[in-house]
Amino acid sequence: MTFRRKLLAVFALTVFLSVTTVALLVLGVTRNAFEKTDDQRTTALVTQFRREFGRREDEVARRVEASATSNPVSRMATTLNGTSADSAEYFDLARQMAEGYQLDFLEFLDGHGAIISSAQWPAKFGYPDAAFESLFASSGESAFLKREELQDSIALGLFAVRATRISEHPVYVVGGRRLDKNFLTGLDLPADMRVLLYQNRSDRFSADSLLDPSAAGNSPDAARPADKFATLVEAVRKYNQEMTGIVSWSSDQADEEVFHAIPLRGADRDRPLLGILLVGHSRRSYVELKRRIRASALLAGGGGIILAILLSSWVAARVTRPVVQLAHAAQDVAAGNWDTRVEIAGGDEMAQLAESFNRMTAELLAQKERLVQTERVAAWRELARRLAHELKNPLFPLQLTVENLMRARTQSPEQFDEVFRESATTLLAEISNLKKIIGRFSEFSKMPQPQLQAVQVNEILGQIVKLYQAQLQAPGRAPIASKLELNEHLGTIGADPDLLHRALSNLVLNAMDAMPSGGTLTLRTRRDDGKVIIEVADTGSGLTPEECERIFTPYYTSKQHGTGLGLAIVQSVVSDHGGRISVQSEPGRGTTFVIELPDNHEALQKTPAAQTTGENTGQFADRN
Repeated sequence: MTFRRKLLAVFALTVFLSVTTVALLVLGVTRNAFEKTDDQRTTALVTQFRREFGRREDEVARRVEASATSNPVSRMATTLNGTSADSAEYFDLARQMAEGYQLDFLEFLDGHGAIISSAQWPAKFGYPDAAFESLFASSGESAFLKREELQDSIALGLFAVRATRISEHPVYVVGGRRLDKNFLTGLDLPADMRVLLYQNRSDRFSADSLLDPSAAGNSPDAARPADKFATLVEAVRKYNQEMTGIVSWSSDQADEEVFHAIPLRGADRDRPLLGILLVGHSRRSYVELKRRIRASALLAGGGGIILAILLSSWVAARVTRPVVQLAHAAQDVAAGNWDTRVEIAGGDEMAQLAESFNRMTAELLAQKERLVQTERVAAWRELARRLAHELKNPLFPLQLTVENLMRARTQSPEQFDEVFRESATTLLAEISNLKKIIGRFSEFSKMPQPQLQAVQVNEILGQIVKLYQAQLQAPGRAPIASKLELNEHLGTIGADPDLLHRALSNLVLNAMDAMPSGGTLTLRTRRDDGKVIIEVADTGSGLTPEECERIFTPYYTSKQHGTGLGLAIVQSVVSDHGGRISVQSEPGRGTTFVIELPDNHEALQKTPAAQTTGENTGQFADRN
């Protein structure tokens, strides 16, 4: 991974974590705020319901008060005055008064608790009311809850008791309204609020005891199971206090409802639990609003992350551009272009680094020029030494021969002709030797540039083996076996066939010289990473590490009569083709020369094919 990508990843991760943290904090704060608001709203709704329920209590009390002060009841109280005479004529009065004052329950009781008239159960006429004592204590107070026995069932109602004290003996009026679906439906509540009533008739939860006005007809609430309220109802029974809970109708949170359970107790001395009012409101608006906020936060966060990534990419590119330029410049320097410079912009640390890099390359270039000059001087000194050594050897016998001629001319004129003939022969031989030495140096100095054309390396190696096959099996010397391990799919490369033939011939001759006792000469070709690899291996005596380091140095030789130019010529040919040559050798284990040549196809397309003017006979070979 590049430095730019690493920096971009760090920037993007930092921004992502920052945005995510802020989004989570915003969502958390928002959720707490909405939950608090929702609790406040629930409290407000319950308070509103209590006011509405209290209004209904006051309404029941007013209606009972109105019926108690009405003329028919006043006349009845005056007429009876504590007696039961003619009370049968009031048998239907309670029913008539209940219809007139819109009461579901209405009974008239005398001062002893006997029922004078009953609207809900006329047959109770004349019977005493078992709850008279508690009713008598509630006279004049606000409405209260009470179970009322009917002919075929038991009903829960909201009652009030008023006394008519016209005569000495009062008449008690007990009236109320039934707590049923009609009563619950008549409550003035917000649209998203509803009330259910659970009638506590047994010790265990019963779905039949739950009155739900909204679960009628084809409404969606009709399919909602009543068992969902069992936990909340049991909690109210267990802890004997108001409870709040969330009822989930489906996996969608928007379908949830918050219910506040209010226990309803009777007016008896032990205050029994008669029912539980379940005041609920939907959480849909809260959940949908929370979802919209979450979606907005995610959208804003996602947009922020994308924008941050784009900005991070731009910043990373800006920050890493000098680093990338420095990296490319360093690669150029490594490739040999020591004159590379980096643009300096600004005055920060990167600019200081670029300035230091430019100073470094300038110093390297100066050192390179000094090194080149030093090597050039050393090469000229080595050339002078080699020339002096090569020319000194034939000049000494020439000097001796001339001195012998002068001495013979002076001392022995009669023997001069014989000495002259011998001396002339020696002079001619040494002059010929001088010409050969000068010719070899002249040949090395005139190495031509390669004329590239399509070349089959395998064919050149085959020609060289055929050319030197006679010498490999020459009589009077140990035979040398030749092996060709050539890649059949090697293809062609752009090369000068004459120069390549000359270089490979030098390597083959060196290998033959390294195996005076016989051995095996192996020629291999293969492809590796778009290059052609040529190996010339022998099983001779091998080279020491010091010899391997100096073997390509011009004029260096380990042979008695060598000039030290053979491998220098090979290296020059390989280098001119854009390749490189190396040697692998150990004493006693033979030597392998490895040549790596590029395809040069692009250069071949730009260069006209050269016409070969000479035969690939290896006449330029020079033994090292």
